[in-house]
Amino acid sequence: MKVYAKKYVTRLWAMFLLAGLSMVTISSLSSAATLKIGDSYNGGIVFYVDGTGQHGLVAAKADMTGSSGKVEGFFNWYDAKVAANSFVDGYCDWVLPNKEQLNQLYIHRGSLGVTLNTYYWSSSESGAGKAWAQDFSNGQQLDGNKTNTSRVRAIRSF
Repeated sequence: MKVYAKKYVTRLWAMFLLAGLSMVTISSLSSAATLKIGDSYNGGIVFYVDGTGQHGLVAAKADMTGSSGKVEGFFNWYDAKVAANSFVDGYCDWVLPNKEQLNQLYIHRGSLGVTLNTYYWSSSESGAGKAWAQDFSNGQQLDGNKTNTSRVRAIRSF
């Protein structure tokens, strides 16, 4: 009688364990499937989702406005960092993307509605007076003088 009870309890325990694991797998898959590149989420447009599907990056829906020169929407690097750290669509934790994040923005520019073939600043510095920017007409990353002016597309993480 004891042998039968042990087998029954062991089988029941194994069924609960497998059922629990399948629920974790199903919930993980459904979360990953909910967000994709180009979706509107957390005040911006998704342009990167990590392997878990739980975290990623969104870009502001439009370039930052204002300027540090004569042309509207163009900022030197110093002002670009300030402009990116704005209150946009109910969120205040926007930042200037680093060099790698900016390249992801370039790769997914069609999903983000970026249609301007111009330079965008990154937060990555390449020297005392230089920082990285990316040409959105061809994808080339260049280190330019921080006093040059380029566009700004702020990002935030989720």
